[in-house]
Amino acid sequence: MALVTIDELTSLTMLALEKAGASLSAAKAAARALVAADAQGLASHGVSRVPQYTTFLRNGRSSTTAIPKIVHSKGGACLIDAQSGMAYEACALAIQTATARAREFGISCVGVTNSNHFGAAAVHLEPLGRAGLVGLAFSNSPAAMPAWGGKTPLFGTNPIAAIFPRRDAEPLVIDLALSEAARGKIMLAAKDGKPIPLGWAVDKDGKPTTDAKAALAGSMLPAGGVKGAMIALTVELLAIALTGSAFGFEADSFFSDEGNQPRLGQLFLAIDPGALAGSDVYFSRIETLLGMMLQDDGVRLPGERRHGLAVKAAQHGIEIPDALHAQIVALAGRLS
Repeated sequence: MALVTIDELTSLTMLALEKAGASLSAAKAAARALVAADAQGLASHGVSRVPQYTTFLRNGRSSTTAIPKIVHSKGGACLIDAQSGMAYEACALAIQTATARAREFGISCVGVTNSNHFGAAAVHLEPLGRAGLVGLAFSNSPAAMPAWGGKTPLFGTNPIAAIFPRRDAEPLVIDLALSEAARGKIMLAAKDGKPIPLGWAVDKDGKPTTDAKAALAGSMLPAGGVKGAMIALTVELLAIALTGSAFGFEADSFFSDEGNQPRLGQLFLAIDPGALAGSDVYFSRIETLLGMMLQDDGVRLPGERRHGLAVKAAQHGIEIPDALHAQIVALAGRLS
């Protein structure tokens, strides 16, 4: 494994994305979010995506000329067009806008349309937590799960995330995808010729399977059965119907280098606790609940592990596979 400082990994990632055609601002926003994900232990949504992103920039799946801009606005709500570029710059603009409008109106809702893969959902919400705002994030993704009772993939794994600030502690961070298991786990099982647990996926005929290759040709199953499927549907409608973006079944898979510009949608909500019961009441109530939770041995608050890993990464650096490090160095045009 290669041990790389956060600054060095951010610089390498920026250079790699810029060499592939991204603007400086787009590369900077993406690098910051990808490295933050790695620092928090979320390697699947970190710099491991750099080779994929550079390919998408070179083959047109991500626009190299995109400049995100607000295209609709009314009160606390607005819509940002990512113009089929990488998602991160548009999402950063969305969070900046949501923060300002929540301060003004008490609540804000900012959608992003014509977007792309947006990485770890909760990473986008961190500025809201630092600003003392409650935040929610929703996104769709290329089709991987069927409607409940069906067999045709229609919905993505559709991540959702939330952040709840605390007065004298790190925010509570909740971040999850809605499939029973990560697709990457099934891909790894298929590569190794190993079975998968029953309940993770169905084959192309909609039948439950433990065959990883058959699962990849079929569909993922939602976490929690029909309840998870309904939440996935809710996220699809929030992120797409409100933003005018492409549904999951209209976007080509991220696991293919070739394909269309996915035109995905994201939706961010920001809420000022002071606009409701008041900040003092909010902070008191959240600590009461968390205190009760922590009375049971073994309870770990969501976000604690991420924060601990991020602190460690800031002090000691981030470990990434040697092969990935060499690949990013090459993409950045640097000598190893």
